Amino acid sequence: MAVNGGVTGVAVFESVGSLAAGPWIYVVVALSVLLDVFLPVLPSGVLVITAGTAAAAGSGAAAGRVPHGVPDTLALVLSAATASLLGDLAVYRLAWRGGERLDRAIARSRRLTTAQERLGDALTRGGGGLVILARFAPAGRSVVSLCAGAAHRRARDFLPWSALAGLFWAAYSVALGYYGAQWLGATWLATVVSVAALFAAGAVAGFLVRRRPA
Repeated sequence: MAVNGGVTGVAVFESVGSLAAGPWIYVVVALSVLLDVFLPVLPSGVLVITAGTAAAAGSGAAAGRVPHGVPDTLALVLSAATASLLGDLAVYRLAWRGGERLDRAIARSRRLTTAQERLGDALTRGGGGLVILARFAPAGRSVVSLCAGAAHRRARDFLPWSALAGLFWAAYSVALGYYGAQWLGATWLATVVSVAALFAAGAVAGFLVRRRPA
């Protein structure tokens, strides 16, 4: 039964790999990551993990030979990280131009006001660890980009940290999918465990962001 289950799992992920064939998978990943800064409910992390799992399953299914059409892990990381930075930049610029209406909306939200104060202090001291942590926290990326733009923080203080945060998040997500499949085999269990690890990292990051002193 175990052998049959393993063969079935490989067949499933070979099908996923065939669906991921062609450069469009990178476009889909990039668009998902780009848009989830506006709609944090989009499962961009799940999509990145699934693509990483398909990459591992495809490369292992051919005795070490990577078949055509299997996503490349480095290309996945770069496309997700680039889209993450572009999405942050878009929200940052929109918030920069938001004017008094946006300022009043932030002032009415205790969460946004607190986030803006903490972010401003972190960027002033040159410590962008908060930006990196927030990238993993639920909706943290959106809040940080919005607050940085609304507070008119300099782009050179915010965007390098945003790029680094996007790179860390993308590499972590792809690695979860890839190594999850390597360790647990080409089964849906690997994807479920990898997604759970991503959510766990988000929960820890959210806790640390809330606990970080202003």
